[in-house]
Amino acid sequence: MGCHGGFSLDEATRRSWYNPDAILKDLSAGMVFMDIGCGDGFFTILAAKKVGETGKVYAVDIDASAVEKVKQKAQAEDLKNITAKVGSGEDTVFCTKCADIVFFSMDLHDFNDPVKVLKNTKQMLKPTGQLIDLDWKKQAEPFGPPVAIRFSEEKASELMESAGFTVAKVKDAGPHHYVITAKP
Repeated sequence: MGCHGGFSLDEATRRSWYNPDAILKDLSAGMVFMDIGCGDGFFTILAAKKVGETGKVYAVDIDASAVEKVKQKAQAEDLKNITAKVGSGEDTVFCTKCADIVFFSMDLHDFNDPVKVLKNTKQMLKPTGQLIDLDWKKQAEPFGPPVAIRFSEEKASELMESAGFTVAKVKDAGPHHYVITAKP
């Protein structure tokens, strides 16, 4: 379970709010997926299953205990295609032009320098790759991060464009979230 804004975000809650399988619909066997700010690995584990043994998943989070949970989940499910490390998004470039998808789950607003993180993302993505950002709508709710720090769809899109991305699609992902897909 991940902890966002002081509440426990379990799988049942996530699935009642948005469809993670639809968010990862473009992911298939053999692909390379990166989860930046992976938390306890909800999407990391889903992605590892989708890319299979021929694919690779890289995960990073600043919280060492969260990364340890990712590793424990991977071991429990016998997933050997995950590399998880402790680190910041600002300091992480796993590889150059090797990723099919770089993913952010409700955390773009958490980085000290989101544009630097996005520029790192652009370095890691293949020319045909895509950035996927699932994030909180900028609306007041009794859960999640404070509305003041959330990025609106427009603000997140502007940050992506300033890092050299072309925003391909912005859409709702349930009542509390949106998804932005961008190309390098």
